[in-house]
Amino acid sequence: MAASLFKWFAVYAFLFSYNGTKNNFIKEDIVKHPLYVTVTEINHNAKDKTLEVSCKIFTNDFEGALEKTLNTKVDLAEPKDKVAADKLVNDYIVKHLQIKVDGKPLTLQFVGSEKEKETEATWTYFQVNNVPSVKKVDIINNLLYESFNNEINLIHITVSGNRKSTKLDYPATAASFEF
Repeated sequence: MAASLFKWFAVYAFLFSYNGTKNNFIKEDIVKHPLYVTVTEINHNAKDKTLEVSCKIFTNDFEGALEKTLNTKVDLAEPKDKVAADKLVNDYIVKHLQIKVDGKPLTLQFVGSEKEKETEATWTYFQVNNVPSVKKVDIINNLLYESFNNEINLIHITVSGNRKSTKLDYPATAASFEF
């Protein structure tokens, strides 16, 4: 559902970026879209005792947030230095997404990132090892809040096949889930 919802938001944003000129779509117009949404997926893998975390963020919005908060321009689609770009992505996400499981703060370990062409979004992947069980998850998520005061952060968590979701509208940052 998150993927289809995110695609709907992308199509909506794309349609409202049409400017009617012979160029049809201008990069500046695409940056200004009516919805600002991130999707965070968290999955507890009981077999491997890991927490798998992925975040999907509109690429142009993400690049803008990186530039604004880290004072560095980055092209996530075709970075000149992939290692440096990955470090910027990691630094941003771990600053703006904190997770506690059963009261214990977790340290996200960066796995990688990739750009999804069909939605103009960037996926980032993290993992936390040594998470044998999950009863309660507390999340602080303020992704892109420094850039957009109408940001929506969707969060989906799956533990033992039980999926729960919530939506954080700016300025709300905290969510808790019990399993």
